[in-house]
Amino acid sequence: VMRSMLWFALPMILGNLLQQCYNIADTLIVGRFLGRTALAAVGSTGTIMFLTTGFAQGITAGFSILTAQRYGANDARGVKRSVANGILLSVIAAIIMTVFCVCIMNPLLHLMNTPADIFRDAYTYIMGISIGLTANIFYNLFSSYLRAVGNSQVPLFFLIFSACLNVGLDLLFIIRGGMGVAGAAWATNLSQAISAVLCVGYIWVKVPSLKPDREHWKIHGNDTRNQLAAGIPMAFQFAITASGTMIMQSAINLFGSVAVAAYTAAAKLQSLVIQGMIAMGQTMATYGGQNYGSGDVKRIKSGVRSALLAEFVYSVAAAALMCALLKPCLGLFFTGDVDLGAMMPWAKTYCYMTAVFFLPLCTIFIFRNIMQGCGYGFLPMMGGVSELIARLLVSMAA
Repeated sequence: VMRSMLWFALPMILGNLLQQCYNIADTLIVGRFLGRTALAAVGSTGTIMFLTTGFAQGITAGFSILTAQRYGANDARGVKRSVANGILLSVIAAIIMTVFCVCIMNPLLHLMNTPADIFRDAYTYIMGISIGLTANIFYNLFSSYLRAVGNSQVPLFFLIFSACLNVGLDLLFIIRGGMGVAGAAWATNLSQAISAVLCVGYIWVKVPSLKPDREHWKIHGNDTRNQLAAGIPMAFQFAITASGTMIMQSAINLFGSVAVAAYTAAAKLQSLVIQGMIAMGQTMATYGGQNYGSGDVKRIKSGVRSALLAEFVYSVAAAALMCALLKPCLGLFFTGDVDLGAMMPWAKTYCYMTAVFFLPLCTIFIFRNIMQGCGYGFLPMMGGVSELIARLLVSMAA
């Protein structure tokens, strides 16, 4: 079981790292070519971006759980029907999310105490990301469908290509095109759209089990209820977590653009080293869905034990790596005229305190995702609510 899960999780770890590289490439190139304030502007929207893209990732992952369960139960017709139904639901979700995000971004940035010297760039960047949410939704949806049938390698290959393309487009739009932070946003959108198209093409040609027939292209009431029952709690789990992070970002914004820039760089490093935990959690959602569909409870329990062991080892290594790499990584985001000494106290405080809690964090990912994969979405969502309350209380106390 351990070997199977690690083999499945490894491409997801690499894929998650590459997805992080989208935003990290934006911040690296923005920081080095547009300056510290532009970097702070992009960084100040990181929590909002996590909210929007995390909601998209959560709801599409939830839609694919039904596909994994039916695949595990050898229900070929049900698999195709769930794929078509999930695509139609994703179209509706993309329209609603795009309109909602475009409407709320200006007041939301004000509510988060975004510093005046970075407000314009922050608004420009996050509006570009909001307009391109459809690309993010459908890349995550089709990748989730491939993983639901046990294929975690192909989404990685397409993501490698689009991540490289993102870096090239960043350089083209920002340096040659003079588009500023807007160029970083549109480079991300275009790269993710190409990933989505590549996934669709692969499914169409190579994975006929995921290719719906004509009679499947309609909204099915029972499938819709099952997919929303899984997708909405997973999406709200991301939203609740992101809301707590936005509360923290609002508090950090009060300390000025230097603190925001330091926090941005340190948070990017932290987001990289925890991708193994996130990938193992995603693995458990698919693993739980397939084995729940086949009725193999004993194998589910064995998988949880193996995942916890792997995650405990990983979390200790990740904490040590993050602390060791903090100073050299901080220097990657800025040119030589920036005073790194003023930023290190902020960055150290964030990294050291988060590293202490990597063990409970990895445990959350395992149990939250295995429960969702088996169709139990309410309790994991309430765990997210408790996390939101804790973040609010700690931010107010600090």
